[in-house]
Amino acid sequence: MLARTEKITFQGDAGAIDCALDLPMDPPLGWALVLHPHPLHGGARNNKIVTTIARACVERGLMALRPDFRGVGSSEGEFDAAKGETTDMQQLVAQFAQQYPEAAAGKFVLAGFSFGTSVAAQLYSALKAESQKLPDALMLVGSAVDRFKFRDIDVPDHTFLVHGEVDEVVPLSEAMDFARSRELPMVVIPDASHFFHGKLVTLKALVQQRLASI
Repeated sequence: MLARTEKITFQGDAGAIDCALDLPMDPPLGWALVLHPHPLHGGARNNKIVTTIARACVERGLMALRPDFRGVGSSEGEFDAAKGETTDMQQLVAQFAQQYPEAAAGKFVLAGFSFGTSVAAQLYSALKAESQKLPDALMLVGSAVDRFKFRDIDVPDHTFLVHGEVDEVVPLSEAMDFARSRELPMVVIPDASHFFHGKLVTLKALVQQRLASI
């Protein structure tokens, strides 16, 4: 269960990265980094899909870190179409490990929603290219990875993809093209829109099922 949420600040290339850190009641078994949708379209760390994923992670004993990307809320800088945001998140991962070494030594979950999936996938690729510790789970919900791609994408074959059948922002066909090009399976929630209206309970259950396997 969620014990409390704290505010914490890390530093990226554009300045402060303002974050919410959700803490479990017991000593954490690891941590999750959960990335929000498009900053120029109202995306922020309090997005309901982001908070749903974070709660599922906390219930599995993980600390859940929800940053606001540059230019959102109190985070400094301006929108950079995933490139600067990915660099910021790579620096955040390193700083988190220094500040919370016990949690960082445990399980590591990386998740994103919509625009956040592109940052998450490219962050995973950057960590792998630099031989850094990789997430035990990569979860991409409402995937829009290729829309903001600026580097080669190298994601694991256990990448967890979830998409809404009637997504009006990122059509299912686009998500299928991404999955097909990388030979990844994808879970499709029938009648779900991009924002999973009325389907958050189903989404949370799927996330919990994936977390149970790591």
